[in-house]
Amino acid sequence: MGAISQFIEHHYRHFNAAALKDAAQGYVKHLNEGGKMMITLAGAMSTAELGVSLAEMIRQDKVHIISCTGANLEEDLMNLVAHSHYKRIPNYRDLTPEQEWELLEQGLNRVTDTCIPEEEAFRKLQKHIFQLWKKADEAGERYFPHEFMYQMILSGVLEPYYEIDPKDSWMVAAAQKNLPIVVGGWEDSTMGNIFASYVIKGDVKASTMKSGIEYMVWLADWYRKNSGGKGVGFFQIGGGIAGDFPICVVPMMYQDLEWHDVPFWSYFCQISDSTTSYGSYSGAIPNEKITWGKLDIKTPKYVVESDATIVAPLIFAYVLGW
Repeated sequence: MGAISQFIEHHYRHFNAAALKDAAQGYVKHLNEGGKMMITLAGAMSTAELGVSLAEMIRQDKVHIISCTGANLEEDLMNLVAHSHYKRIPNYRDLTPEQEWELLEQGLNRVTDTCIPEEEAFRKLQKHIFQLWKKADEAGERYFPHEFMYQMILSGVLEPYYEIDPKDSWMVAAAQKNLPIVVGGWEDSTMGNIFASYVIKGDVKASTMKSGIEYMVWLADWYRKNSGGKGVGFFQIGGGIAGDFPICVVPMMYQDLEWHDVPFWSYFCQISDSTTSYGSYSGAIPNEKITWGKLDIKTPKYVVESDATIVAPLIFAYVLGW
C-alpha cells in the first residue's frame, strides 16, 4: 500500500470515513475476484478535474465501462484544451445578479466556483466535432456521442491545444483504451444543444447521432457478455440519469424481456450528498433498488454521504494502491 492507502487504513475508522474505507476495500475485493466495474459520473465531475485520478483507473483496468452525462463527456475535453482560460471564483456565494451577468458578458459560464470559458472551450471543440458530424452525415454513417468524441481525440486535431498533461484527461485515457461509454440523455449538454442547432439549420440529420434507446440496447448486449463469473459492479458518483439509466438495464432484461438468467449488479457503492426524502433518486438508499430488481439481497452495498470531489479521488487512490 502507498501512503494514501495506509492513511485511510489507519485513520478512517467510523461514520463516513469508515464507509469510504469499506467501499474501497469492497471495490478491490470485487476486482481481485475477477469482477468488472462500471463507474457513473453525475454532476460536474469533469470540471472538478476528476480525470487526475480517474484516468489512471482507466489505464490500469480498474474500470471497465463508464456511464456519464453529456456534460461530463465534453467538459473533460474543454478543460484539456482551455484550462488556462478557466477562472476560479472562491467567493461565488457572494456574487450579486449583476456580477453574474458580468460573467455572462465575459463568456464565462459558472459551475459553482469555476467558470468555463465559452469561446476557448465550447467553440474550440465545436469546429472540429462539427466536421466529424458532417462527414458522417454525408456518408450516411451513424455513431454514438462518445464515438464522435473518440474520433476527434484520436485524430490528433486537439493536441496543439492541450493545456494540461493529457495523462490527467480521463477522456483521452478512455479513447486510447476504446473504453465503453454510455451517455443517457446526451441531448442535455452543450454539444447536444449545438448538434440540435445544426439539425434545425439543416446541416445534419438528427438520425446521424445514435440515440439513448440505442445506448440501452447496446448496454444490454454488453452486460450479458460481461456479467459472468463475479459479475459487474456499479460505482455511482452522484445520482441522476448517469446512474439511473444504466442500472435499469438489469430489470429491463429480467422483467421486460423475461431473461431470468440475467444476474443482478454484484457490487454497489454510491457517493452522494442527497437525502432520502422527497422521492430523490440521488438519495435513495441501496435497499430501495432491491425492490426495483436492480440489486440482490446479497449484493455488497455501500453509501458514502459526502462530497464526491473529496471522496472519489481517495477511493480511487486506495484501489490504485497509492
